[in-house]
Amino acid sequence: MADRFRLTLAQANPVVGDLDGNAALARAAWAAGRAAGAGLVALPEMFLSGYQTQDLVLKPAFVEAAMAAAAALAAACADGPALGVGCPWRAGERLHNAWLVLEGGRVTARIFKHHLPNEGVFDERRLFSPGPIAGPCRIGPIRIGIPICEDAWHPDVAETLAETGADLLLVPNGSPYSRGRIEERMARMVARVVETGLPLVYLNLAGGQDDQVFDGASFALNPGGALARQLPAFATATAGVDLVAGPEGWRIEPGGRALYPEEIEADYAAMVAGLRDYCAKSGIGGVLLGLSGGVDSALVATIAADALGPGRVRGVMLPSEFTSAASREDAAELARRLGIRLETLPIEGPRAAVAAALAPFFAGTAPGIAEENIQARLRGLLLMALANKSGAMLLTTGNKSELAVGYATIYGDMAGGYNPIKDLLKTRVFATCRWRNATRRDWFGGPPGTVIPDRVIDRPPSAELRADQRDEDSLPPYAILDPILEGLVERDEAVADLVGRGFDAATVRRVEALVAGAEWKRVQAAPGTRLTQRAFGPDRRYPIVNRWRDPG
Repeated sequence: MADRFRLTLAQANPVVGDLDGNAALARAAWAAGRAAGAGLVALPEMFLSGYQTQDLVLKPAFVEAAMAAAAALAAACADGPALGVGCPWRAGERLHNAWLVLEGGRVTARIFKHHLPNEGVFDERRLFSPGPIAGPCRIGPIRIGIPICEDAWHPDVAETLAETGADLLLVPNGSPYSRGRIEERMARMVARVVETGLPLVYLNLAGGQDDQVFDGASFALNPGGALARQLPAFATATAGVDLVAGPEGWRIEPGGRALYPEEIEADYAAMVAGLRDYCAKSGIGGVLLGLSGGVDSALVATIAADALGPGRVRGVMLPSEFTSAASREDAAELARRLGIRLETLPIEGPRAAVAAALAPFFAGTAPGIAEENIQARLRGLLLMALANKSGAMLLTTGNKSELAVGYATIYGDMAGGYNPIKDLLKTRVFATCRWRNATRRDWFGGPPGTVIPDRVIDRPPSAELRADQRDEDSLPPYAILDPILEGLVERDEAVADLVGRGFDAATVRRVEALVAGAEWKRVQAAPGTRLTQRAFGPDRRYPIVNRWRDPG
């Protein structure tokens, strides 16, 4: 028996629905593996179709096209190593999340996912049928067990594969980023290794798809849980993993181990990758955003410069009579430091025209929220007009704290096509700005150094829709609000839980009511990068009409 086997891992970035483009990426990885002497070239879960497909996979014509693409890929890769790739597959009346082994010009094995996740962003029980637990596949001298993603989070599939003769567990994944996810993955995979005594290779997707970012960070473990290899996070990579057979079975030869970034950097990398791929995969050439001189738009502009390069980012300052000189100066200084274009478009003329048109209808009423929101909506209208005329995409800049409590104007500052900081609480916005100013990375597309002026971070936040306005006039201080939101939104805690930890009962009840009352706004919000396991969107689905309140 041969005592060595090379597995080439392709931690690649597919595009949902681009069957030809994804197949070309697979062929390129296969060619690299063949040149390196691989026995198997492996791509992640559902790679050929892209992931996640959502209801696209319910279209029979799409599944037929994906299966035909797999057959064509097998024919194109006949003369060389085996190729493993994820693809939707119909077997009779059942649709499966499948991983295919292509060898000698044909599909030689089909492994169907057994455990279908149905929580958070996953809805696979509605889309796919569960498959039986399959035995290992022999490829050259080695028998490889293939638990697909969720199958490796449960002990039964790996146990069955070990009992039926697997030498190695290869786990193809489509696991999106969220805080703490890498530690969770590692702990689950170490458990499988300890239980089975087998080495394990965890292969993940890379790149952004809508609101999700797949962070790569594929790794390999030897029996006992020792980390043998780790690929970089938030990047594509093709790497050979060498296995050697000895008296105790197959073992992975140690190699490069990229460090996974700390949480604040991982969040930032996800926001950059999410925006970069959303634009690239949608054919969007550039972006624009309203630069208010505040911290949220400053961070979004910086993310955009790092994702796309400063030349593809356009800032617009839309001052009113309530816009401070400091805001004008800070917006200009930010644009100068980032190297992005900045234009000024005052809204006083349009605001006066709207006020005149509404005067007969508003007669006898005191100025209030309606007049304030007109300003935000005029900004949204003008920014959308500039976006339409230029072909750029408008970025919206509301943070998670504002979206949670409804401190955002629908059809105003919520207007836009994508929001990189949608899942970032305000206190984390401040921390992220300070981190970016203090950090240099070669993947930053914008300039290094202190790009966000200190005054932008240090000034009290204000919407500047009326004289001397501060966010804290309408909301609890963010240092109090954000921990309450983390409890209510991200951990589903009860009011009593938060009160028991020392938060004021009236404040918690008020915040809970604001969160419930803003649901109608959030369902109309732009997509944005998912950073937590309770992002607004697929992770958290609440009714708009909802009279229940936690009595606490």
